[in-house]
Amino acid sequence: MTRFLTDTVNIALWATNLGVAISGIDDWIAHIDRKMKKARADGADIFVMPEYASEQWMAFKPEGLRPQDEIPWMAEMAPAVIDGASNLATRHDMMLVAGSMPWHIGDDPRRGQTNRALAFLPDGKIIMQDKLSLTPGEQEPDNWNLTPGKKLSIIEWRGLRIAILICLDIEMPALSCLLARQNIDLVLVPSMTSKPSGYHRVFGCAKARAVELMCTIAACGTTGAAINTTQNPTNYSGCAVYIPCEAELGHTGIFAMTTPDGGDDGDGPVLLAHHVPIGTIRRLRSGGAEVWPGNWSAREIEVTQA
Repeated sequence: MTRFLTDTVNIALWATNLGVAISGIDDWIAHIDRKMKKARADGADIFVMPEYASEQWMAFKPEGLRPQDEIPWMAEMAPAVIDGASNLATRHDMMLVAGSMPWHIGDDPRRGQTNRALAFLPDGKIIMQDKLSLTPGEQEPDNWNLTPGKKLSIIEWRGLRIAILICLDIEMPALSCLLARQNIDLVLVPSMTSKPSGYHRVFGCAKARAVELMCTIAACGTTGAAINTTQNPTNYSGCAVYIPCEAELGHTGIFAMTTPDGGDDGDGPVLLAHHVPIGTIRRLRSGGAEVWPGNWSAREIEVTQA
């Protein structure tokens, strides 16, 4: 029976340690399966992995693969995850956001790649969300050379309105202004940051977006360093669920979070946030908040030189 999640939702976030060795795509899927099984037993409805979770594939990359060829190679591998990840979502009756990974644009690798997150739903539906605002490193012509996406998808699932913003996207107020018109319940933020400064930029902006949008923001990032990596020697992050700073919600805007770190010998922490109060936040968004002005666009404001 389909479970509608109109009042509360349980969210599992996995700050994946990329340094854990895997032998291939099947092994990667099996690794996710074990984490999802435990999260589902603990009541999770949604399971989220970080940006460039595919970097863990570097452990089995072809010998002699040049650094500038790693993105196209991961994009070539990416379709192989579809069946396995889709089966996990169905078997565990959870939404699975399997992090993000490079994908070829169309069917021709010569057109380049995009950084794409995939959300797998239990009914077999797959929603793709490309990163919209790329970092300078992602745009380097002689290296990653990725192409930004052009569409922001709204996912309607079990009574929730959900969006996915990948890492730098959550730092962009312009995207927040677009989402403010969409009555969003939940924004999921897969992230990859190499240093504490990057972690605090992404997670600090995620907390601000919860206030601006009067919704829940759930973020997680990579930890550790992938075996054989040439691009990301360090990863520093954690997991957090942010909600609006309202008295009724506990004042602070922090619903749950882990202590960020650079990875250890484990798989990386899983944060399971139980009973995130989606229904209460929706009611506050409809007029019960202390001072929230709603979808305020500032279109009547004139900027002048003082």
